[in-house]
Amino acid sequence: MRLLHTSDWHLGRSFHGVGMLDAQRDFIDQLVARVEELSVNVVLIAGDVYDRALPGVDVVGLLDDALVRLTAAGSRVVLTSGNHDSAIRLGFASRLLERGGVHLRTRLADLDTPLMVPLEDGPPGDGSEDEVSPALAIYGIPWLEPRLVADQLGVETATHFDITRAATERVRADLARRSQSRTVHSVVLAHTFASGGLSSDSERDLSIGGVGAVPLDLFDGFSFTALGHLHRRQKLSPEVRYSGSPLAYSFSEATHQKGGWLIDIDESGVTAVQEINWDAPRKLAVLRGTITELLESAHHAWAEDAYCQVTLTDAQRPAQAMERLRARYPDTLVLGFDPEGAPASAKISYSSRLAEAEDDLSICCGFLEHVRGREPDETERSVLADALETVRLQGVSL
Repeated sequence: MRLLHTSDWHLGRSFHGVGMLDAQRDFIDQLVARVEELSVNVVLIAGDVYDRALPGVDVVGLLDDALVRLTAAGSRVVLTSGNHDSAIRLGFASRLLERGGVHLRTRLADLDTPLMVPLEDGPPGDGSEDEVSPALAIYGIPWLEPRLVADQLGVETATHFDITRAATERVRADLARRSQSRTVHSVVLAHTFASGGLSSDSERDLSIGGVGAVPLDLFDGFSFTALGHLHRRQKLSPEVRYSGSPLAYSFSEATHQKGGWLIDIDESGVTAVQEINWDAPRKLAVLRGTITELLESAHHAWAEDAYCQVTLTDAQRPAQAMERLRARYPDTLVLGFDPEGAPASAKISYSSRLAEAEDDLSICCGFLEHVRGREPDETERSVLADALETVRLQGVSL
């Protein structure tokens, strides 16, 4: 049995204002090709299929096309909802779709209802209690908002730790029951923020960036846990891994190698886990330096056809910086300013400078410097002074 772990497709997302639907189509083309080439039996999608709860018509059509092509290639699909998805909308027609090989796990009630797949030659199993052949149970735990599901899971405190523990306990109970008469290996999809630490009663709910993080040992005992939510592919343990997103969705991911995990499982359990890489349709460049360096250096030639994030280090913000940069790097999407060697006065807050202003002209010049990063030249100071004088004289005449 061969599975391909993916997550965080974020269909419909844009990249700093640039639409990514074509790039996402390219990823799906690569995914279908790999499924056919590697004879993948099940594709796992661990949440955040869409980027928003109400995706556009073209975005829904892209997912529909992907599911049709994956199942036509001979693979089943197990898909859970993430925090970006609407679980209700994504889970629509789940019982009907299951007949076509697409198994949606978006409801709390379904998290301990696995897809049962036989691990020896023969017709697909249906998970019935009287089967005795070795099997694989694939469970899907969707994103669970603690405040909304605490009562249903019977937990008193609405934390990600308690909710995830209750969910995995339900899965373990079902797995134990199915394992009484035969060997059953397990794969669990979960869209959550997992840490690498072990849990204890005195420190149960970790928090990273305001999001509850659950300890790794909540997934002990499963043959493989396919996580979604973090966009970097990473191995937390041999059995617990994030696939990451198939495309970079921020410049912080510029150095990521995007891909997924190919998992082989037989009657003895997981036999191999290997990386599968996706080709990026566009390079990402994070550039830093003075505008002269960036416009003239041959070292940056590779970035001319990349999406660029540029940080200028000139002591004063160059005039028409974005227009000049785009002459060499047409797809400069983000421009920042971090002057090196700037005078200490440049680091004083705008409110502090405003409080120290001596006259109206100083206030206007200080505002202009604040919003564009450089002081007004003599011509600009003269224009401002004339305007202020005109306003003053009009006030006197009134």
